[in-house]
Amino acid sequence: MENYSADADSLLRVLRRLRAPDGCPWDRKQTRTSLVRHLESECGELIDAIDRNDPPHIKEELGDVLMNLLFQVVIAEENGEFTLEEVWREIIDKMIRRHAHVFGDAHAENADDVVKLWEKIKAGERRERGEEKRSAMDSVKHSLSALTRAEKLQEKAAEVNFDWSDTAGIVAKIKEETSEVEAALSDNDDDAVDEELGDLLFAVINLIRYRKRSRSEDLLRRANGKFEQRFRIMEKEAENAGLQLADLSVKQLDALWEKAKTAEK
Repeated sequence: MENYSADADSLLRVLRRLRAPDGCPWDRKQTRTSLVRHLESECGELIDAIDRNDPPHIKEELGDVLMNLLFQVVIAEENGEFTLEEVWREIIDKMIRRHAHVFGDAHAENADDVVKLWEKIKAGERRERGEEKRSAMDSVKHSLSALTRAEKLQEKAAEVNFDWSDTAGIVAKIKEETSEVEAALSDNDDDAVDEELGDLLFAVINLIRYRKRSRSEDLLRRANGKFEQRFRIMEKEAENAGLQLADLSVKQLDALWEKAKTAEK
């Protein structure tokens, strides 16, 4: 059996072997597009492992993500598009170019200064490529999740001082949007309810973004994890009592929920 050392080149050799005419039928069948859903899934599993601060699984999921990335490189090689060396060259050059405050003469004292410097450098890159920027919003990619994109849009607006002056104003806006949701519900206007719920979500994200402590995605993942953990405790408590959650009353479910909240502390 051929010897494979622990490095990127060996993983490339493994993937090329799997893609060979006498390789693996499943791997040979894959395309750039078909691999996207696998990459998305592996990234999600990596994020989950990081959220759980689980180093063994972080290591495993990092490997899965790297494998998916290099699989894309192998397909690009087969198409004669680019090589891994070219990928390394481009990202290294970009990191050095965009960190002019480290590798060059630019100055940045804090993270906010760095972000402003990045934007200036990226604008110069776009000009060199002949890309016309019509709006500050052009750089906010549509491929982002809705939560992240909302934050990015708000950040772009804040760069030209279209922003709140304090959290009190945002909290008032959240209360206003909540009242509008209640009014739409009272009117039995489903379309208006949907619109106002979207506005309410956007206002809540604005508060998260303004505080500069956490990202909306991170907070929602944390809330998801907390809800899941409590629900699993409820299921276990019901099972221990020989019951099914679906057969319990709202009052019984609320009691189990409160017990689950206590149990996790």
